Amino acid sequence: MSAPVTVTGGSGFIGSSVVDALIDAGYDVRILDTQSPYRGDVDWRPVDLLDIAGLTAALKGSGPVIHLAAMADVNDVIVSPARSVEINVGGTVNVLEAARQAGAGRVVLASTVWVYDATRGARVDETSSFDVDTNRHLYVSTKIAGELMCRDFLNLYGRPYTVLRLGIPYGPRMRPNTVLASFFRRALAGEPLHIDGDGRQERNFVYVEDLARAFVHALGPEAENTTINVNGSKPVSIRRLAELTAELVPGVQVEYGPSRPGDLTPRVVVSERAGDILGWTPAVTIEDGVRRTFEWYVAAHSVELARD
Repeated sequence: MSAPVTVTGGSGFIGSSVVDALIDAGYDVRILDTQSPYRGDVDWRPVDLLDIAGLTAALKGSGPVIHLAAMADVNDVIVSPARSVEINVGGTVNVLEAARQAGAGRVVLASTVWVYDATRGARVDETSSFDVDTNRHLYVSTKIAGELMCRDFLNLYGRPYTVLRLGIPYGPRMRPNTVLASFFRRALAGEPLHIDGDGRQERNFVYVEDLARAFVHALGPEAENTTINVNGSKPVSIRRLAELTAELVPGVQVEYGPSRPGDLTPRVVVSERAGDILGWTPAVTIEDGVRRTFEWYVAAHSVELARD
């Protein structure tokens, strides 16, 4: 039997879909997460990222390690900056070191296209250089630090890595404070949809099952020691998300407010490397993805919706 693929944060939004995709692809899976997983046919170990001894023990006998666990909500990072650095930077170093001590396989780090907030130029790709003299979010800095640590472990210890810079994820099991969850909640309650700014800001939203497929592809040898953007096929405005929500819940109104501090600077993020190296392209359109996500949301919240 081959060594299992370990997923830190495998009980979370993206992680649970990655676990599903790995099992569908025939992999044995081990989850490291303080929260219980969505499914019972996996090896779950409730280990904290900051417990390096526990991480090392949990990674014994592991194959590749997909590292997703992090403080991912930028609003939480603003409220708890020291804690976010402890988890996102210290936790990543702990996973890298525990994998080294345990003799586990390659670490695949989930980073983000938000790191391009630390670059200059409107068109960027994986070769774009970071510029320290930029205004960026602390969350961005923690992710850049994690990427640098992966490279350092290669240079110092010969430990291979892969970095996937993810677009903005959405889909089933998404957190309740994501933009789509907020839109669905308000629309179904008969409340107006709130947009920070004028709604014309664009993001490359990626359906979570597409992201999960990318992680499976990234386990191949061609992805070793590379950094790859895993992004949506085209930019989508927040206003367009509101329009799609209105098509699903007719009659909703939209209201606008001030821009959110630390929001992502507009960039054209080139993602050709994902196709060239991984053979991956996003399969789910924004229209189909929003519809699928809405159907999941209604089913998942059916009891409270009926009560309202």
